Amino acid sequence: MIAYERTTLANGLTVAVNRDRASKLAAVNILYKVGARNENPARTGFAHLFEHLMFRGTREVPNFDLPVQMASGDNNAFTNNDYTDFYITLPKDNLETALWLESDRMEGLEITPEKLAAEKKVVIEEFRQRYLNQPYGDQTMLLRALAYKVHPYRWAAIGLTTEHIASASPDDVGEFYRTHYHPSNAILSISADMEEERMLELAEKWFGGLPDTPRPAAPIPQEPPQEAPRREEVERDVPATTVTVAYRMGTRTSPDFYTADLVSDLLSGGDSGRLYRHLVKERRLLSSVNAYVTGDLDPGLFVFTGQLLPGVAPEAAEAAFREEIEALRTDPISQYETEKVKNKFEANTLFGELNVMNKAMNLGFYEMLGDLPLINGEVARYRAVSDEDIRAFCRSTLRPENASTLIYKARK
Repeated sequence: MIAYERTTLANGLTVAVNRDRASKLAAVNILYKVGARNENPARTGFAHLFEHLMFRGTREVPNFDLPVQMASGDNNAFTNNDYTDFYITLPKDNLETALWLESDRMEGLEITPEKLAAEKKVVIEEFRQRYLNQPYGDQTMLLRALAYKVHPYRWAAIGLTTEHIASASPDDVGEFYRTHYHPSNAILSISADMEEERMLELAEKWFGGLPDTPRPAAPIPQEPPQEAPRREEVERDVPATTVTVAYRMGTRTSPDFYTADLVSDLLSGGDSGRLYRHLVKERRLLSSVNAYVTGDLDPGLFVFTGQLLPGVAPEAAEAAFREEIEALRTDPISQYETEKVKNKFEANTLFGELNVMNKAMNLGFYEMLGDLPLINGEVARYRAVSDEDIRAFCRSTLRPENASTLIYKARK
């Protein structure tokens, strides 16, 4: 159970704080509600580019990392399709250093042509190394483009092409900054051994005076229902062929998310998961296999993926995936099997609550979902998933006409 206090400052900044009496550290998390889903299709990769630019210094603080290090702290960030997250951990007595730095770069980021050019080179090189020049690098990009035709989820957070980053001008990125990086589009969350009222006072001190200048953002196009199966085959210089099948599913806040997540754990919960036991150990069709949900703000994906052993045809793996789905739809599921998965989720939740940074991050994440009390309610939702829920999910979501299949063939 994570106890918290929440408020909204006059400028629209949401603040959530937690007192962690067991930690000597403080964790400060700033979540901006901007990710790849908020980008222009002709200007993709900007949210990720801004993750980099936010460490490039402001008018007041030319070197962001130096004050963090002097305060004995550590900091980092990440970007995904739904949001961008910045976090700092440091001794609780130095909490105000983190608040000062985050409030400064929320309003005072200095984007010079020189800084932009330097970060563009870094991001383009990352794009090439992670997605273009390594085995299987473009696999997820191809899958997104196959499963989505309208929604911005059709590209990864890195963007559609390096050209979008290379051609970004100071005016382009300045407009993106002013549109998305302001108090009412952000969530500040803090966890530390400090009175909640004091943390809220400090949030007001450092952020309350920032102006909020929201700009209208373009509406996000919604993906129409998929009515027929999709399929794509590509050849690459990779050691083994992989088969990936993605099914469109609901949002992170939809009622069937917990069922979907539980089903993915039944299928791929380590060596005892059904896919590993049946398709790797017993039938020897695959060398590795996984099933997972993307858990996106907008309708996401339930994904099966496996790497074929030599001599196995892709069709055999596809048929095996369908057989596992059919078994979930029709065969009884032992109480032991579902209870094991539910216990694992509860244990992971409890262990996660021991970490001060996890608490701060989760406060921001659940607030972004629009349901902060859910931070203490998800275990009960997993516990409530029934066998009939599992069967109904498999019938409604894991259907052939809802599938997008990518065959990523090893070139002979």
